[in-house]
Amino acid sequence: MKLYIGNIPFDAREEELHELFNEFGAIGTATVIVDPRKGRSRGFGFVEFLDPLHGKAAIAGMNGKEVGGRKLVVNEARSREGGGSGYRGNRGGFGGDRGGDREDRGDRGGHGRPGGGGGRPRF
Repeated sequence: MKLYIGNIPFDAREEELHELFNEFGAIGTATVIVDPRKGRSRGFGFVEFLDPLHGKAAIAGMNGKEVGGRKLVVNEARSREGGGSGYRGNRGGFGGDRGGDREDRGDRGGHGRPGGGGGRPRF
């Protein structure tokens, strides 16, 4: 059973996470997610228990417990949607499609009309 551990101290290391949760049973892995630019914890990690009953005991015993001045958030990890590649599809880009026909731009100073250059009017 894989658990999400949130709100961990930014100076936390995997060994400390392992020590915190080891009292609940055999741990497969303990991982602290690190920001590569800052070289410190991003404030969350994961602990994987070999026995789901140990995982449930860890949730009950550690959720809300204060560690390093921060209250931990511990719950069952959810799988990442979309396969976890980090690619989120075509979501970027200055507003996207706003609907309407590209030719229908209203009165914008002659765009698309003979002799109309658009831009700033010359006085």
